[in-house]
Amino acid sequence: MPPLSRLLFTLLLALAAAQACVWLHTPIPWMMGPLVATAVVSVLGAPVTSWVPLRNAGQWVIGTALGLYFTPAVGGLVAGLWWAIVLGVVWACVLGWAFGRWLAHAHAPQLAHLPAAQRHATTYFAGAIGGASEMTLIAERHGARTDLVASAHSLRVLMVTLTLPFAMQAWGVHGLDSTGTAVRDVQWMGLAALAALTGAGVWVSLRLGRANPWFMGALVATMLTTLAGVRLSALPVELTNAAQLVIGVSLGVRFSPTFVRAAPRWLGSVALATTVMMALCAMFGTALAWATGLHPATLILGTSPGGIAEMAITAKVLQLGVPVVTAFQVCRLVAVLILAEPLYRWLGPQPQVKG
Repeated sequence: MPPLSRLLFTLLLALAAAQACVWLHTPIPWMMGPLVATAVVSVLGAPVTSWVPLRNAGQWVIGTALGLYFTPAVGGLVAGLWWAIVLGVVWACVLGWAFGRWLAHAHAPQLAHLPAAQRHATTYFAGAIGGASEMTLIAERHGARTDLVASAHSLRVLMVTLTLPFAMQAWGVHGLDSTGTAVRDVQWMGLAALAALTGAGVWVSLRLGRANPWFMGALVATMLTTLAGVRLSALPVELTNAAQLVIGVSLGVRFSPTFVRAAPRWLGSVALATTVMMALCAMFGTALAWATGLHPATLILGTSPGGIAEMAITAKVLQLGVPVVTAFQVCRLVAVLILAEPLYRWLGPQPQVKG
């Protein structure tokens, strides 16, 4: 555990920032405020920290909260969109490949001292639109520059998380979910049963070595229960707010002074490419919305190159088609994790794999 004083300072700072964002009526204030505040003070060298068990607990809560939206009727709607979800997966893979190719071209002189296989691994896995930690671990196995890979994913997720909620607020879209969750009231006995059930789901995910087990295990367990028509309990608003807060902190503390000083041109390229990708994904999401009859805001969030938890939280707080956004983001994450290494081996040189 980090020193208690650092942890308390970070949590108090995050709480104050969240309350300020609530007062300012910013979108997703309980995640946005802590993220921005901790990122700023971390870059300035302040002693902020994120405790992994708190972050895991936050992901557990958010996964459970999202699973409650998957009523049988909503499950039928999402199943009927399978073809659009497949298109979203293909789009993400192609876009990530193009991002990596552009990084390789733009930074050829700076990476020229590296072996060809290492250059390819670094730019390919930095461009893949998957989870930051999972892509960094896979990149490490293939000999990539993991510092560059991790920084690319962290900056991409930060930019998308900060941009899309404000864009949605400026657009004026809110409350597209007419059905909401399966149950609206907190039932304490049901909440205890839900905690036990999702805890079992997390345990299974951990045992199986799945990616993002605290989020995915809770999400899948709650989805299956809700799809079966079992209604246990809603989650207290205070609990979901606290979960957003610790997730925001875990994102913000990644941005240390060392992070900013390291490879500034690389970060500039990632920022430029992320901006272009957000614009392209907005156009793609709008085209899918026209084809499916859903609101563009829902599919822009569903196809955006952000993190699954962050985009799902945005959809939940703004009530913008939570099940559809979650389904798109989850399927993309799983597909990219499965396909990233086979496509890497097929598309370029293969470095010696560690271990």
